[in-house]
Amino acid sequence: MRILRAVGSRLSEIRIMAPLPFLSRPPRCFSRLQQNHLQSRDQFSFGVAFDIDGVILRGRVPIGGSPQALRRLLGDSGSSKVPFVFLTNGGGLPEHRRASELSELLGVKILPSQVLQGHSPFRNLLKRYEDQLIVATGKGEPALVMSEYGFKNVLSLEDYASLFENIDPVSQYKYWATKKPMDRSDLSRNIVPTCDIHSKSVKAVFVVSDPVDWGSDIQVICDILRSGGIVGHKGGTQPPLYFAADDLEYQAGAFFFEAAFPSERLGLGAFRIALESVFNRVHHSPLEYVSFGKPNPFVFKNAESVLNQFQPADEHGGFKECGPVAHPFETLYMIGDNPFVDVKGAREAGQPWFSILTRTGVFRGEHNHAEFPADLVVDTVEDAVDYILRKESRS
Repeated sequence: MRILRAVGSRLSEIRIMAPLPFLSRPPRCFSRLQQNHLQSRDQFSFGVAFDIDGVILRGRVPIGGSPQALRRLLGDSGSSKVPFVFLTNGGGLPEHRRASELSELLGVKILPSQVLQGHSPFRNLLKRYEDQLIVATGKGEPALVMSEYGFKNVLSLEDYASLFENIDPVSQYKYWATKKPMDRSDLSRNIVPTCDIHSKSVKAVFVVSDPVDWGSDIQVICDILRSGGIVGHKGGTQPPLYFAADDLEYQAGAFFFEAAFPSERLGLGAFRIALESVFNRVHHSPLEYVSFGKPNPFVFKNAESVLNQFQPADEHGGFKECGPVAHPFETLYMIGDNPFVDVKGAREAGQPWFSILTRTGVFRGEHNHAEFPADLVVDTVEDAVDYILRKESRS
């Protein structure tokens, strides 16, 4: 059985509403003349996609002059003059929650429509699994994420496993299991499938974000996939398995924590490798799965589609949402810190993507990356935005 890695064209485009960021005056060299030049265009000829961890934030701390950089994309009134999104493999929270957190930390209003997370494409699978029993795992609130996308019968892997006695043989040694779980909204507490768990098969497993308890997750996911979706049974076709991303490492400093570790941490791709290795040793057929997230070219094509919905509203600035745009972008800038994810993805997506690599995250090299060289290497995200605005003002 072949391993499914790419996302086919059958997946529809994500429909996201347009943003309306606010705040303050652009500083330094982004002069009023440059502003007027950008405002005078009938439509945007360029857009920007920012990675978050290692570019905008490290942990909960803004880095590289990110607040100032973002404000330079805004007009005097605080309305956006340049369409931009956050394109991240991170996740675990609904987009509106992540946007709220970003707004608070950066001092710039970010709307959910501007946040494209690794699991955002999962909403494209709603028609297929809307009423089916599915299991979601990962840090944060994976079941809540899927529920807000519209999935009606979803359980977190932790809650699903709790319905089977002794499914995790070492659970008694996990001291955190008896502690009060992370505060959750009323919605997530009320997510209860309308079916008999012990007789109804799980139709799909979604790895929404980095799992917290790898051992338990690997055990339970293997149980689900090997049994055809009904734990305790033997045989059956493997239910589909979806990963929100497949990056091996990322810049330390998860969104939920105050401090950042100085070196890279293993990412969702590392968990996938571990799960696949175990599954292929205990099952007669290789693991089948679909991976989303950067560097998948689909993610960049989708970001382009989302950015294309953002058009100037009037002479006062701001954005309006519209349908498909006849005139494509001349340039889309991907600003990231990971050559294997951000640069590779932009290169594989092709025109009109232009990759900019910062030295504030995974990449710290003096020169360009040897295997996946970016179109431009800068020290910080503020340097990247400065380059973009200077270049576009001369276009």
